[in-house]
Amino acid sequence: MSRLLAAEKLTVALGQRVFCREFDFCLEAGQMMAMLGPNGAGKTTLLHTLAGLRPAQSGQILLEGRAYAHWAGDAAARSRALLLQQQPDHFASTVLETTLVGRHPHLGRWGWEGPADLKIARSALASLGMEGTDERDILSLSGGERQRVALAAVLAQQPRLFLLDEPLNHLDLRYQVAVLDLFRQLADQGRGVLLVLHDINLAARYADQVLLLDGHGGAVCGPVDEVLRGDRLRHAFGHPLRSFTVDGRTVFLPE
Repeated sequence: MSRLLAAEKLTVALGQRVFCREFDFCLEAGQMMAMLGPNGAGKTTLLHTLAGLRPAQSGQILLEGRAYAHWAGDAAARSRALLLQQQPDHFASTVLETTLVGRHPHLGRWGWEGPADLKIARSALASLGMEGTDERDILSLSGGERQRVALAAVLAQQPRLFLLDEPLNHLDLRYQVAVLDLFRQLADQGRGVLLVLHDINLAARYADQVLLLDGHGGAVCGPVDEVLRGDRLRHAFGHPLRSFTVDGRTVFLPE
């Protein structure tokens, strides 16, 4: 496996609030990593820092072995894609036009989408159950439909690394499982996936590794079985949890 994303001695803070200190981690091709932590622990801030959108207080981040300073913007966008937590729509556009935004890093400065780009965008929409919606106004969609279009745009970008901030927002149970199945399959095919989740049990089911923020500046990253322990989860979330084995899987329930 090859390293897609790595952090070395990384400290991330906002004002006086420190989210992680002197933190090392690595995400390799073929891996899915879930980021967990309580509200306000800095998950989005850390993800944006790892995406190169904001500077770290100290340490370095390496995308495919190189610091962001050594990447051109379009080249970095072809390597990694970021799904934002919220999808602001300031003006009307169609579903297909919105999905085609993911193709911009692959076009020249004055380039236009061609037949191949349209095919990629429509395939991405179909993989998320949005086929046949090309001409719908983005402002007419439900929250769950809009989220699936955002995910389709990320898929259309065809990066090697996906950074997904709460990709299950607004999705019902069917599409939560479908989305996680889809990105698990992409990881198994050699991509890298780092996603922010709130459901500990979904993280345990799908992820290879877990990055857990405790909300007090502490961060730990490692295999699921090593990180998802009762003592660590209680410290991070401030509430005791009990673990059970169901059909060979460990599940967690609050006491």
